[in-house]
Amino acid sequence: MLFLGTHTPKLDAKGRMFLPAKFRGKLEDGLVITRGQDRSLVIYPQAEFERLVAQWQQTPTSNKAVRDYQRVFLSGASDERPDSQGRLTIPQVLRDYAGLRTECTVIGAGERVEVWDTERWTTYLAASEAAFAEQSEEVVPGLM
Repeated sequence: MLFLGTHTPKLDAKGRMFLPAKFRGKLEDGLVITRGQDRSLVIYPQAEFERLVAQWQQTPTSNKAVRDYQRVFLSGASDERPDSQGRLTIPQVLRDYAGLRTECTVIGAGERVEVWDTERWTTYLAASEAAFAEQSEEVVPGLM
């Protein structure tokens, strides 16, 4: 499953937003939304989230960094199903974490979808685009 592109839905007073039409079919069977990096939210199709968690179960919980990451990531996780109109309700705790107000930016990020407050996304992108354009070494060895 591959999610691509940038979309700008609005968040309504009840914390709902329309999922981009091109993402809906991939998420209609269920999804998990949780905290992401950089104060964004991440959305995974249910099956992809379960695969990710199964991989984590193989990691040693004796490692404090693993425990800490899992706690923050999983404690905010909410399994959801878009309604018949393609709207997703974002729980208040996640809206607070990401600073979501009305203006949202939803990006396809490969196997996941990210949800950003538009102002935060604009700031992040402005700060990151120059480094992206000037990258002269492989970011992922053997790939790019």
